[in-house]
Amino acid sequence: MSIKSKRMVSLFIVGIMLLAAFAVAGCGNGEEEASKDPQDTTQTSEVLTGKLTIAGSTSVQPFSDVLAEEFMAVNPKAEISVQGGGSSQGVTAAASGAADIGSASRNVKEEEMAANPDLVVTQIAIDGVAVVVHHSNPVQDVTLEDIKNIYLGNITNWKDLGGKDAAITVVSREEGSGTRDAFVAMAMDDEEIAPSAIIQNSNGAVRTAVAGDENSIGYVSLAIVNNEIKALDIEGVAASVENIKAGTYKISRPFNYITKNDPEGLAKAFIDFVLSDEGQKIMVDEGAIGIK
Repeated sequence: MSIKSKRMVSLFIVGIMLLAAFAVAGCGNGEEEASKDPQDTTQTSEVLTGKLTIAGSTSVQPFSDVLAEEFMAVNPKAEISVQGGGSSQGVTAAASGAADIGSASRNVKEEEMAANPDLVVTQIAIDGVAVVVHHSNPVQDVTLEDIKNIYLGNITNWKDLGGKDAAITVVSREEGSGTRDAFVAMAMDDEEIAPSAIIQNSNGAVRTAVAGDENSIGYVSLAIVNNEIKALDIEGVAASVENIKAGTYKISRPFNYITKNDPEGLAKAFIDFVLSDEGQKIMVDEGAIGIK
């Protein structure tokens, strides 16, 4: 074979090899694109970075903790800090810029909005406020009027409610608590709780106090009720997710995130995650009531 013929054969073989390489590369790209689910919101071309602070309601705090962990697992360059302090503190922190997102387990009050018209409120879930007693307490059903009179100091003995002859230990949340604000508005007709009530600064602290005193009564987020305490029925209606959704249980409130102006950047991405199907499932799995 001549030198010219050998060169033509070599060029032909090289051409075949290049075509094969391009074909393999093309198949690889196709497989990579096919592996991306357009419905998967965790896959994004934008890398989320930066720090985000959430502060406020101690009722919302444990949900924010779990949501932040899940969000950071997908976005490892994002750093989210979750703090408590109470719902009023959450509104103030959002308004002042001390927190990127404030959290409140109640509606933002008219006077708070009037003082801070740039606040934007996003509801992320619904929660019930359970009126709770020691698990050994024989009383199971009370009226809203009964609850009101206990917290006003007008009913002071369990025997007046069909229970044993024992003084009622009244446990309440502190001023500024979203749980307290919701309870006072819906169970107390906005009347003040008696100053003799024992004050605790979180839902968990109320639960611990009630679990440790067989004659006590308190109120907590439905999400943290466990077998250490018993939720009372109110006028024959149990404190349950189903009854809250149906509107038959009398005491429920929103879980809100609050930002100064419309959320942007990392704050918007996190709130969008909380409102997504995945975020709402986390809320429900943790004991709240989803809004979808």
